[in-house]
Amino acid sequence: MIKIIHEGWLEGIQHLPSPFYDQRPSDATLDLLVIHGISLPANEFGGGFIDDLFLGRLDSTAHPSFSVLEGLKVSAHACIFRDGTIKQYVSFLDRAWHAGRSSYQGKIECNDYGIGIELEGCDKYPYTDAQYTSLLHLTQSIQKAYPRINNNRIVGHCDVAPERKQDPWQSFDWQRFLSQL
Repeated sequence: MIKIIHEGWLEGIQHLPSPFYDQRPSDATLDLLVIHGISLPANEFGGGFIDDLFLGRLDSTAHPSFSVLEGLKVSAHACIFRDGTIKQYVSFLDRAWHAGRSSYQGKIECNDYGIGIELEGCDKYPYTDAQYTSLLHLTQSIQKAYPRINNNRIVGHCDVAPERKQDPWQSFDWQRFLSQL
């Protein structure tokens, strides 16, 4: 079901505003959707650690692998959890800090003109049916509000930062997702 986006916020879902965002450049045009994958700790789901990371309150002592995340300032516009729940952290009109140093088709700094959607997942397990359904509806809502993001402008983190990132990994079924759009 397509949801309404009002002033950059998707209606009918939980909003958890992240402090990790800023304004897009005045000449930026929203024309890219970047799909990410995340699990904290790696290969584990639930626990609220993703929210904590994007909100700047992750306890770096809660798990041994979190020590490298101490002080990290990252965010996504939204995250889709294993049960299909969507949470939004940054308005689509603002620049979330999701792609890092990146480029797509010769244009650098994808955060300037892209929307970042995280999927709770990893390379070991397939994404869930509920996640594909929510991603389909979220993408359709984004495309309705920002029509320059067509199906050819939907990419993985691996496509915009291939030297550093592999997500959303081979566990994401691109053909399944794109064929439903």
